Amino acid sequence: MYRRVLWVSLTQVLRSVALVLLPTAFIALIGWATAGSSNGNTSEPMRVAVWIWLGAHHIPFNLVLPPAGQIGFLSYLPIGALLLPFIAIRSSFFRAKDLLNQEENSIRLVRFFIVILYSSTATLLAWGTGTSAVRPVLYWAPISTIPLVLLATASLPRIKEMNSYFPLRLASQILAMALGISSIVLGVSLALNLRTVENLVVVLQPGWLGGALLFLLNILYLPNAIVATLSYLVGPGFALGAGTLLSPLTYRISEIPALPLLGALPTGRHPSVLFSTVAFGAVGVVLYLQTRKESLHALTKSYLFIVAAVAFLAFLASGSLLTGAMGTVGVSTWQVASAISAELGFGIFLGWGIPTFRDFIIGRRAGRQ
Repeated sequence: MYRRVLWVSLTQVLRSVALVLLPTAFIALIGWATAGSSNGNTSEPMRVAVWIWLGAHHIPFNLVLPPAGQIGFLSYLPIGALLLPFIAIRSSFFRAKDLLNQEENSIRLVRFFIVILYSSTATLLAWGTGTSAVRPVLYWAPISTIPLVLLATASLPRIKEMNSYFPLRLASQILAMALGISSIVLGVSLALNLRTVENLVVVLQPGWLGGALLFLLNILYLPNAIVATLSYLVGPGFALGAGTLLSPLTYRISEIPALPLLGALPTGRHPSVLFSTVAFGAVGVVLYLQTRKESLHALTKSYLFIVAAVAFLAFLASGSLLTGAMGTVGVSTWQVASAISAELGFGIFLGWGIPTFRDFIIGRRAGRQ
């Protein structure tokens, strides 16, 4: 039994790796052939394909940038790219379940083997493709891949069991609403600054293949931009390099990377945007009203889940982009988490305090009568 489960797990791990790596390798080979090369060694695009595969798992890179050998670091990676390995792993896991005839013990064992084998494969690829100029951070390979595999192989709760997940379901709905509003704001900003977006594309002159890859890159970075927009709406804002800050009250920026998605950036201070914090306070009131019939435990669980989820998204949407000058890109994890927790907490306090104060006043009046 163990041999069969191990074999099925190994084949499905290789399948999930190939589902993302092979198309990436094909694109890298096409780009290498189109751009030209001083030698015919195809190991270069293959190594680049593996780096892209590692980057899709949010494994950062230590860099030595030419021509002066400047030390760099790349950790600002697209959140959208995580969907590619997630879908591949989940597809392979369900395929493994079918091959093992949905046996409960076998499924648990195959999940364990897939976690170990997939993280080991990522670590080996990170170790084997490192060069003097580009070195994937080895210890991040298991740190990034193990939670991803666990999430991709997790079973969804049945409909009958959803009531027991009410606090998490409510928190997920509130978080989805906040991200949805941020997406709308980002979309409106892109539409209003479409000329700037077009100018950034013209400056790059990517060509037909580069244009397609640039479009894909912008799509993959959209979740990062949505999280940055959320941080802007709740107050802390975001950075685009060392010493920069874009928030409703602060506009401090020198230059931006030539990425068309950044055409949606604000062009100055917008203090009126801080009125959006009132909306997040109102969300706290709604959170209290929806959970007061359950228990204080349900309220606490929903509140902590929202704050933790926002902090996790903020962590994924921040990092360093190649050079020291771009060493701080994205949102501040602790600042956006603190802002969300404070605004929701204030709303929860109002939801509890206003009825309590009203009942107190009514009681005092009734006592006087």
